[in-house]
Amino acid sequence: MKEIKLPGWLVKITATVGGGGLLAACFLDSSFLTLPFIPDALLIELSIQRPARMPYYAAMAAVGSLAGCIWIYLLAKKGGEAYFRRHAESARARRWVERNGFLSVFVPGVLPPPMPFKPFILAAGVFQVPFKTFVVALLLGRGLRYFAEGALAVRYGPQALPFLVAHNRAFVLGTCLAFALLYAASRWFSKGSAEAENK
Repeated sequence: MKEIKLPGWLVKITATVGGGGLLAACFLDSSFLTLPFIPDALLIELSIQRPARMPYYAAMAAVGSLAGCIWIYLLAKKGGEAYFRRHAESARARRWVERNGFLSVFVPGVLPPPMPFKPFILAAGVFQVPFKTFVVALLLGRGLRYFAEGALAVRYGPQALPFLVAHNRAFVLGTCLAFALLYAASRWFSKGSAEAENK
């Protein structure tokens, strides 16, 4: 697998700013900028340079992303519904988010690029996902994603990033399928329990 290298200047900046710079990059990526793969690449590079600090870097990335998403969430709560009113699927999206607030934030939070992410954050704000649910779901989802990427970096070194880039679509599809199966199973069991109680 061909190795992907970050520009030398970016590696130097990353080594200098460390976790604080990673937090800032994740905040920007999750708020008003889009930096596909840049925060992931920075996390991987930092984890390769200092493997023992990988959990710290993953935590900083998750917190930075959470902070940026809270900013989007609060803006959407105030004025984002006009966007969804222009789209025919808004009613279905509202029903889904209202019934599955945690999953509607957690699942997109786990998935890597190129999976769209910000529309789900906007929907969470517009359709009034409780703030506590939003924070917990996003922190768990982003934490899982960044910790997994850091673990790949520690285990595979410079090959981690090209592996992630080459297999990101398969990872997205596999994760979506796994959560879809879990969701279907939970709905089936809850339906069965409700029917048993009504008898």
